[in-house]
Amino acid sequence: MSHLQKKLSLYGLTMIAVGSCIGSGIFVTPAQIAGAVPNATLVLAVWALGGVIALTGALTFSELGGMFPKSGGVYVYLKEAYGDMVGFLYGWVVLLVINTGALAGLCVAFAEYLKMFFPGISEGAKTAVAAFTMLVLTGINILGVQVSQGLSNLFTGLKLLSIGGIIAAGFIFFDPARVQPDFSLAANVPANLIPAMLTGLIGVLFSVGGWHHASYLAGEAIDAPRTVPRAMFLGVIIVISIYLLVNVAYMLLLPLDVIARTPKVAGDAMATIAPWGGKAVAVAIALSIFGTISIYTMSAPRIYFAMAEDGIFFKQLAYVHPRWRTPVVAMLVQVVWAMLVLLFFQGLFDKIITFVTFMDIAFMGLAGAAIFVFRNKRKDAKRPVKARGYPFIPLIFVVISAAFALNTLFERPEQALPGLGLLLIGVAVFFVLKLGKK
Repeated sequence: MSHLQKKLSLYGLTMIAVGSCIGSGIFVTPAQIAGAVPNATLVLAVWALGGVIALTGALTFSELGGMFPKSGGVYVYLKEAYGDMVGFLYGWVVLLVINTGALAGLCVAFAEYLKMFFPGISEGAKTAVAAFTMLVLTGINILGVQVSQGLSNLFTGLKLLSIGGIIAAGFIFFDPARVQPDFSLAANVPANLIPAMLTGLIGVLFSVGGWHHASYLAGEAIDAPRTVPRAMFLGVIIVISIYLLVNVAYMLLLPLDVIARTPKVAGDAMATIAPWGGKAVAVAIALSIFGTISIYTMSAPRIYFAMAEDGIFFKQLAYVHPRWRTPVVAMLVQVVWAMLVLLFFQGLFDKIITFVTFMDIAFMGLAGAAIFVFRNKRKDAKRPVKARGYPFIPLIFVVISAAFALNTLFERPEQALPGLGLLLIGVAVFFVLKLGKK
């Protein structure tokens, strides 16, 4: 059997968890959230709720990650709890929707920000830049997990420094004569508060999503049963603290109604301080997105690799390069499909967010519920780390995830239903592959 190298440290995995979350979301989704809940305190409450979901998820997954310290993460939990078909469907959706959709959207966003410095770039050239970025980073990550870890550490560190600059600017240059943020609960409270907050969560969960990417690389982690859970927990704490501070900084520099109308809130906020502020932030955003693309090209192919090794996906995806020790075929298949998604969905970033997040959170909730299955059916299984607050914390994660998915299905059916259609196709493909194997 082919083996992956165990060289990822706690710091490296934590940076992967943080870097997988902090991409373009915090820079482009605040407008959607402020539009759904036009109240400063409620906006922060929605971000905090997203943090609660991620934190309860990380605490739940800490036990699952300790029980199954091998590559594949969520796929492994689903397969072990519910069987091959559910595991296959998760990998199928990650390949067709979640990771490739996010990857295509991130590449388009990266190319879009480059247009601020090269305004003459046409739409066709922008797509070419997006595709080229995706190909180059896939190629770099094929060279080995140590290269990937170094790249992740570099760009995650740079983006955290840049975001720290935005936070500092908000507090230092706050001018009450120009902006008067209202943090009371008296004004602009939506009539349907719960559905509005759940709708606002679409942007939040897209921005927070990614903390579990550390679990995909468990097979390459040093002391995985302890390293992976700690990396996920630390990653969530770091990310949600940063997001809350960034949102407060936005509100100290821009009125909330302006935030609700702009797709480039970070640039507009910094432009209030200096004319060059917008372009300076654009550099930070481009670096942030670039680093996140690198992580995505590295982490998710491990799911397809694990599925192929288990014999329920195309066996070629289990091929590990003899020199670089990376799942090269799985990474190439992903980049080809992501480029096809790029061609079909460019310019539809907002819809992609809903499409991706709906399917992602639905499966995250199902994976979280697996802890109850294992506690019942595998009572004597080795658990290096136990979920704190069981059963209440895992239950909170599962219930909120289910409520979000159902609300999205009813509020945004045009983006949710296509994902369900792909699930049905996946069921058919699973049985075809199963029959072919027989």
